[in-house]
Amino acid sequence: MTERISSFWLNRLLGIPTATPLDPASMSARLRVAICPAPELSERLQAFTTALREAFRQCGVTMVDAAPENGRPSRFEAGTAVIAPGSFPDKLLPINRVSTLYNNLIVGVYDEPPPVRDGQTPQEALDAVIGRLAWEMVHLLIYVTDETWTVCSMNGGITTFRTPLPEARDVLESLIPKITAQVVPPRDGDLELRDGALKTATPEFRQIAADFVACGRRWAANPRFMNHTSRGSLDYRNDFYRKIVSRYLDDRSGMSYGFFARQLPVAGKPALEANDTDEVEKNLVPVTVAGKRLLVPVPDVRILTTRSGCRKTAIDPERDLVQIGLDTASKPWIATPEGLPEDFVTRPSFDTLTIIAHAVGNTMIASILRTLRPDSRFPKLLERFGSGMTHWHHYPDDDMIPKGYIKHGKENPPVSCSTPQSAAYSLLGKLEA
Repeated sequence: MTERISSFWLNRLLGIPTATPLDPASMSARLRVAICPAPELSERLQAFTTALREAFRQCGVTMVDAAPENGRPSRFEAGTAVIAPGSFPDKLLPINRVSTLYNNLIVGVYDEPPPVRDGQTPQEALDAVIGRLAWEMVHLLIYVTDETWTVCSMNGGITTFRTPLPEARDVLESLIPKITAQVVPPRDGDLELRDGALKTATPEFRQIAADFVACGRRWAANPRFMNHTSRGSLDYRNDFYRKIVSRYLDDRSGMSYGFFARQLPVAGKPALEANDTDEVEKNLVPVTVAGKRLLVPVPDVRILTTRSGCRKTAIDPERDLVQIGLDTASKPWIATPEGLPEDFVTRPSFDTLTIIAHAVGNTMIASILRTLRPDSRFPKLLERFGSGMTHWHHYPDDDMIPKGYIKHGKENPPVSCSTPQSAAYSLLGKLEA
C-alpha cells in the first residue's frame, strides 16, 4: 500500500498509535510469541508446533520462553502472544498465566477437524467457533488434520490451508495479522459521551431511521446475515472464566455482527495545492494523490448508526440508533438518544473507529475531488444526501457492485473490523482507490 497519509496524521485524525504496524512484515517485526504446550501432545501436534515455530522464525518473529519461577510456570509478559497446542486441564490453561485477555492474545491449537460442516448456516458456524473460544479461553483457534490446518477467529472468519504443516508465507500473510491486530471493544474514555444529545423527533432522523428499519427486514432474509452470539448461551469451565469473558466484552450481553450507518450530509472544503501555503496549518492534512501533494482540510463528520448488541433485523429507532462523530476540536464522540430510561445502557459498536474512518475518508475524498475534478458528482451527493454504509462478514461478488463504484481492500492483511488496522485501511484505501 502506497503511503498517502503519514502515521502522524492517522494518529491525529483517528487516534491510531503511530507505532501501529500496517503490513505483515512490520507486524512480524513487532511480534513476540511464546509456545505453551499442553502436558501431552499428539505426534501430529508436535510436528505442527515445530513447523509453526520455524515459520515464525523465518518471518522474523521474536520467540520467547517463559522461565519457571520457584518450580512453577511464570506469567507471560504483557504483549506476548501465546501459542497453546493441545488440551489443557482447567488449572493449566494459558489464561491463568496472563494478566488480562487484553494484554496477551492466546491461540489454541487442536488435533481435530474444525467445528464447521457443509450445510451449516453462517450463524451456526459462528456459534460453534465462539462456543469453543469461550470454553478454551483463547482468542483464535487452529484445527489440524492430516491434510489441512484451519484458523477460526471470533469475528466468524474461517480460513483453511491445504497443507499438513504451516508454511512461512501463509503464516506471514494470514496468521500473523490475526495475532497482531487484536479485537478490543471501545473502552471508557475512548469516546466523549454526549448523553441524550441525539434528537429522535426531527424529520432527518425519522427519514434515516425508516431506511434502517427497512434495511433490517431485507437483511433478515439474507443467508449471510449473522445476528448475535449471547454470552449467556455459552458454556464456561467455571464462573471465574465467565467473569473474565464478561470483562473482556465490556460487560456486553454478547457479540453482534455488522452494522448499518449513514454519514450525514457534509460539504468537504476544497483541498489546497501544497505550495499554496508556506506552513502546514494544524487543520490541514498533507496527502499525496495522483502525483500531487495536497493539503486537505480536517473534516467534522457525523454518522447515525446502530448501537452494539441491538437486533439489526428489528430496529427500535428510539433505542437502537446512536450518533457518532469527530470534531476538529475534540476526540471521537457518541451521542445517545434523548429520553432513554436511566438504567438503559448504550454501548458503542466494536467497529466505531472504522465507521468514523470511512466517514473521514469520504469527506477528504470530496475535498480532493473538488480540487482535482471539479465536475465530479460525489462531493455534491455527499453534501446533499450524505453516504450510506453497511458491513457484514463476507465478500461481495464482483457482479453485485454497481457500475462506477470502486472496490478496495481485498489485498489488505486479514484483520478484524474492530482493530486500529481496520480503521487505517478504511481511510487509506479510499485515498489509494
